[in-house]
Amino acid sequence: MEFLDPPFMQRALLAAVLVGVIAPAVGVYLVQRRQALMGDGIGHIAMTGVGLGFLLSTSPVWMATAVAVLGAVTMELIRWYGRTRGDIALAMLFYGGMAGGVLLINLSDTGSNANLTSYLFGSLATVSPEDITAICLLAAFVLLVTLGLRRQLFAVSQDEEFARVTGLPVRMLNLLIAVTAAVTVTVAMRVVGLLLVSALMVVPVAAAQQISRSFRLTFVLSVVIGTVVTLAGTVTSYYQDVPPGATIVLLAIVVFVAMTALATPLARRRARRSETAAEKCTLEVTASRPATDELQV
Repeated sequence: MEFLDPPFMQRALLAAVLVGVIAPAVGVYLVQRRQALMGDGIGHIAMTGVGLGFLLSTSPVWMATAVAVLGAVTMELIRWYGRTRGDIALAMLFYGGMAGGVLLINLSDTGSNANLTSYLFGSLATVSPEDITAICLLAAFVLLVTLGLRRQLFAVSQDEEFARVTGLPVRMLNLLIAVTAAVTVTVAMRVVGLLLVSALMVVPVAAAQQISRSFRLTFVLSVVIGTVVTLAGTVTSYYQDVPPGATIVLLAIVVFVAMTALATPLARRRARRSETAAEKCTLEVTASRPATDELQV
């Protein structure tokens, strides 16, 4: 357990646990809404916030959060009103966010390409105590939203029209999902990196869906998978000196492949049970018919 001795590793593990919990917790709604790549787009936009943080000598995490939230709200507005040329507007927003981040971080006195790489792909040694404070506060907000409003968010993610008919504030809930996704991206960028955070929001959910048949079980399994792979990836990164973000994502993909392989025999077993139950029901109905006919006579 020597990896627990360095203070930077303690901070990295705490950040990894929080990221492993909240990334799939938000991702399960994005996958349900078929917006699996939304986190990737927000990650591009958040780069401008990182560069602006270095340029203004403020916290890159908080500045990235503000810019990512603004970008997520803009994405939702484009989705609502920009139906004809919305894809072009989103592309310019994503590419402009990345370009702005690169430009601003090189214009600052304290920023460098090394800083840029740590935010793009994650870095264990750069998680500071100030980052931990910001990550804890933002993670608490994400958990409060994803757990406290899970029924409403699921209804909107499943069928917007039905949710609107039932009286739910659909647009407000859509904005809340977008804002929560933006906050999750900025929380995870210190561990996984902005370019890979979308994978941690999607892959654990996809792995859980291979063997689960309900939203609740998918939610729980995806959070467990996310927590396990982030911890395992962080520890592996410490001992093998490899990038934590890439290691975590590859471990998540390995879990997805294993879940997929496990899903095939489970599906066959369920099919056999259904066939057996159907045959048993048919036999019972057939056996009861003569007695019914005799009683009618």
